[in-house]
Amino acid sequence: MSETFRAFWVEKGDDRTFTRSVIERNVDDLPDGDVLIDVQYSSLNYKDGLSATGNPGVTRNFPHTPGIDAAGTVAHAAADSGFSVGDSVLVTGYDLGMNTAGGFGAKIRVPSSWVVAMPDGLTPESSMLYGTAGLTAALCVDKLISSGLETGNGPVLVTGATGGVGSVAVALLAKLGFEVAAVTGKASQHDYLKELGASEILPREALLEGGGKPMLKETWAGAVDTVGGEPLFNAVKSLRYGGSVAACGLVASPAFDATVLPFILRHVNLLGVDSVELPLAQKRQIWQKLAGDWALDSLSLMREDIGLEQLSGAIDRILAGEMVGRGLVNLAA
Repeated sequence: MSETFRAFWVEKGDDRTFTRSVIERNVDDLPDGDVLIDVQYSSLNYKDGLSATGNPGVTRNFPHTPGIDAAGTVAHAAADSGFSVGDSVLVTGYDLGMNTAGGFGAKIRVPSSWVVAMPDGLTPESSMLYGTAGLTAALCVDKLISSGLETGNGPVLVTGATGGVGSVAVALLAKLGFEVAAVTGKASQHDYLKELGASEILPREALLEGGGKPMLKETWAGAVDTVGGEPLFNAVKSLRYGGSVAACGLVASPAFDATVLPFILRHVNLLGVDSVELPLAQKRQIWQKLAGDWALDSLSLMREDIGLEQLSGAIDRILAGEMVGRGLVNLAA
């Protein structure tokens, strides 16, 4: 008799509505892959909310278990996979939780080419406090630094600062010695952002001013943008000469009205950041940084613990923009 495990389950009805429940699944029903993992922790990301509500750009095949992150131990591995039973590992991105059964189930089976050996200094629990959001934030910071951002250049803007990516970006930039200006629409979270290290907090409306102007006052040495739309291009228009924006989100909009003027008059850069299909070697490099010199002491400030039974409500909150920080999904809770 095949082994079973608990999993969050999203079903699509004939009327195109989606229902969510926690069920027992059979290991034999998992997709092919050369590594079977006992998942201990996952994390809740905005993309998981899109998957759970049938966004066709994320998930097309139902019923389905979302969860684009997973961390745990290897339960079975092919001889040529490079992994052994008992290895501590993590998986983020690729097709996990999209159309491949994801980390909101206590077991996943995936290709070894998706799997990262857990770096020394991280555990399944701490790695999922970062999750895809933390990995993305670190990629943004890494790309800004690689493009010339230095601590003496001036303040660095972070939009959507109370979300998962934004929270880690604020904390990481502050840890590395940057002056951080955090943008949020949540007036009640100013103390939270200050605890993470923000030196200035701006209302969301501040990034909507001057939308009709081709250029704005030079203000930011760099920026991490998690929202897209008009706030993204207003950030570009207000970069200091030679500055860069690392763009990784689209919750405001995937589009904006732009001109080439900031790029050719101020020598600025718009840097795209992807954490999904990024080559595994580059993911490993960033995870090593988060396990080492870039490790954050402030992760506990961002933490919200979520069990499988609480996931449905948490999904509604993250889609409504009501979650703060990182949702840690405990598969044993």
